[in-house]
Amino acid sequence: MASTTNVSSLKALSESGGLTSVPSEYTYAMNPNDQADSNDPEHSIPTIDYSLLTSTSPDQRSKVLNDLRKACEEWGFFMLINHGVKENLMKGMINECDAFFNMTVEEKKEFQGTKNVLDPIKCGTSNNLEIDKVLLWRDYVKIIAHPQFNSPHKPVGFREAALEYTKRTREVATEVVKAISETLGLESDHIAKSMNWDQGLQLMAANYYPACPQPDQAIGIPPHTDHGLVTLLIQNQMGGLQVQHKGKWVNWNGVPNAFVVNLGDQMQILTNDKYKSICHRAVVNNVAARISIAVAHGPAVDTVVVPSPKLLEREGQSPVYSGISYKDYIELQQSGNSNMKSCLDNIRI
Repeated sequence: MASTTNVSSLKALSESGGLTSVPSEYTYAMNPNDQADSNDPEHSIPTIDYSLLTSTSPDQRSKVLNDLRKACEEWGFFMLINHGVKENLMKGMINECDAFFNMTVEEKKEFQGTKNVLDPIKCGTSNNLEIDKVLLWRDYVKIIAHPQFNSPHKPVGFREAALEYTKRTREVATEVVKAISETLGLESDHIAKSMNWDQGLQLMAANYYPACPQPDQAIGIPPHTDHGLVTLLIQNQMGGLQVQHKGKWVNWNGVPNAFVVNLGDQMQILTNDKYKSICHRAVVNNVAARISIAVAHGPAVDTVVVPSPKLLEREGQSPVYSGISYKDYIELQQSGNSNMKSCLDNIRI
């Protein structure tokens, strides 16, 4: 078996030959009762047609806003179709991330970053994360794309594709957040204004999950919630995203050229638990590598997020969360005590 000492790339390890089982450091014991259920129609992730969100027809908008409200209340996840982002841009971004992961370990070293969770550019594998109790079966590259755009300068084409892709996904996320604001009975710009959206943090995280000799013995990313407001995710043809719904794990069987959108913890705080940030995970397979690209959108990092006073007043509720700045929340989530768990309990009143 290949040595796992000081591994700086799981991709390199998995392709080194002789890896017939999962090294002990990567062994993740999944509960047999925790398997995903793909066949129950009750557990089918809802679909939202983006073109109707931007429709000028009051009837169409009213219906899709009602569908969006139900998706946010009942799932915290939905598929977004007809969003206007060109398929060749989405596929091109996956190809550029593939090219990044295909660079040599030496070439990627300059982008490793520090241990700061807000490094503008960071890449690595689980071995770079001391907080992981079990090493994750993935390599990653993360860039902060807004309020200032950052990107590796290689491979050739990566920066250009990332700039266009993050710009377009931000436009889509902006419209989605406006619509979510309306589903809460608030002005369309209410969330954007209260979260300082213009200076909001946009983080693109690409993950590479190599084929695994024992996929039931390893995990790509364990159950977790996202820390922001909304995340837009795409993947290559290999599935692996699983979402928790009514106590069951559900496979997301991707639709070509669709985003899967999920709500994050800041949305749960802002809505005072009306909309939930739902647990999800990434499982691995023994067939081929999976690449996923998640673009997370959050408030400005110095924004103190609290339940919306307007929403509380209208609903006649008291806040269930105390205020915390978005930056402090991210650092709390990434700390050893809270990693891969919801941090919401730490600020619940």
